[in-house]
Amino acid sequence: MESNQNKQLITNWISLTHIQMKITNKLEIILQENHQLSLNEFYVLLFLSEAPEKKLKLQQLQSMVGLSQSAMSRLVSRFEAKGCGTLKRYVCGDDRRAIYTSLTAEGEEKLKKATVTVHETLEKAFSQDMIHKELQRLFDQLRP
Repeated sequence: MESNQNKQLITNWISLTHIQMKITNKLEIILQENHQLSLNEFYVLLFLSEAPEKKLKLQQLQSMVGLSQSAMSRLVSRFEAKGCGTLKRYVCGDDRRAIYTSLTAEGEEKLKKATVTVHETLEKAFSQDMIHKELQRLFDQLRP
């Protein structure tokens, strides 16, 4: 009995992660196509926009986005290499080891446009019809 419950719990978890991955992949594709942004780049812009003075230490940002230090550094470097002017990176005056990244006016504009796309995509993904279909699929999987 307990083994069956454990199996159902794992099945539910896998189904939930499958739904999340499907939506994540859709967001990745649509952000790339419409705004030349990855989902992690969108998150960087979003978190910076919500931060006081629209700036964060790279270490804070990497924790929020869920990337390693080197991956976050590469992501910010890619932003700079694009030459789109969305981010500004600078060394902290108090601690020369700390690097800050701030959101520019161009970054805010890019975020505003990308946010509309993200909202539309999420609304479509979580529409009643999709929720119904995914839940039905989940229930079908749980039946013996």
